[in-house]
Amino acid sequence: MTIDLTRRTLLQLAGASSLAMAAAGAARAEGHPQGGPTYASRTPMRVGMVTLRVKNLDKVADYYRDVIGLTVMERSGSAARLGTAGITLLVLEARPDAAIEPRNAAGLYHTAFLMPTRKDLARWLVHAASHRVPLSGFADHLVSESVYLDDPEGNGIEVYADRDPSQWQWSEGSVKMATDELNIPDLLSLTNTRVSDYAKAPDGLRVGHMHLRVGDLAQAQSFYQGTVGLDPTRSRGGAAFLSSGRYHHHLGINVWQSQGAGPRDDTTTGLAWFSLVTDKPEILAAQEERLRNGGVKVAQLPDGLEAVDPWGTRVRLLKL
Repeated sequence: MTIDLTRRTLLQLAGASSLAMAAAGAARAEGHPQGGPTYASRTPMRVGMVTLRVKNLDKVADYYRDVIGLTVMERSGSAARLGTAGITLLVLEARPDAAIEPRNAAGLYHTAFLMPTRKDLARWLVHAASHRVPLSGFADHLVSESVYLDDPEGNGIEVYADRDPSQWQWSEGSVKMATDELNIPDLLSLTNTRVSDYAKAPDGLRVGHMHLRVGDLAQAQSFYQGTVGLDPTRSRGGAAFLSSGRYHHHLGINVWQSQGAGPRDDTTTGLAWFSLVTDKPEILAAQEERLRNGGVKVAQLPDGLEAVDPWGTRVRLLKL
């Protein structure tokens, strides 16, 4: 397939007239290693998988297959399981009668799919452009380069590639990030822009981080930092970022649209649960002790436990 991939084409897909507008769109949507796990997956804790409730199972499953390149590993009338290299990254649960979760409710802001390399991100961008996939923004965050979009039911998605951690700038425990213009020509110089060779997601694709809407930033930090045990890495107006093992962030939380939101409605679409996984039993044991001491609702699972954040978003803390 021959692709007319120009800066203008990408800006049109992002609904923007300039790179500055596209970066602003990315700001609204947000606030390297070869042949092995990325830095995000080598930390003591990392994101495992995500489960979404969706109205139209076939339409949404096809989107993640065709646009992101995930493999449909299992599919029935009630659910679909998708991933890469035999690893489940996304489960979709059919809720045909559900109302769409409003954007001012607590819940999912975006699921961030981390490409193994910058070249993979370039290849994916050519693929997205060739299929005229609508984009909501793209930006350079200093630690990473990102493209933003939404699935057919409005669930936010980020597709990104990290810069080498040696280039991240830390100061007093805080990592420097920004929402600058993405250098599209430099990114696309890594691949052939006239022919898409992105048939499916690379085997090393993972969910690099989750970004949630919450009702109160301090309350969310108390839960995800004080109880779950993630470390703060950065904060800015109405948002905070946390991670394990000095990754720039495994979790973003914000109140940009959801300040004061009450408990989530489980009968709507959106995020059902996501998992944080670890191969260190002592981390899981400490998490369970803090959760129970804090009076958090906890359910025991065969390979870990499930806790509920102050707005009803479920996070599973699982042992690898």
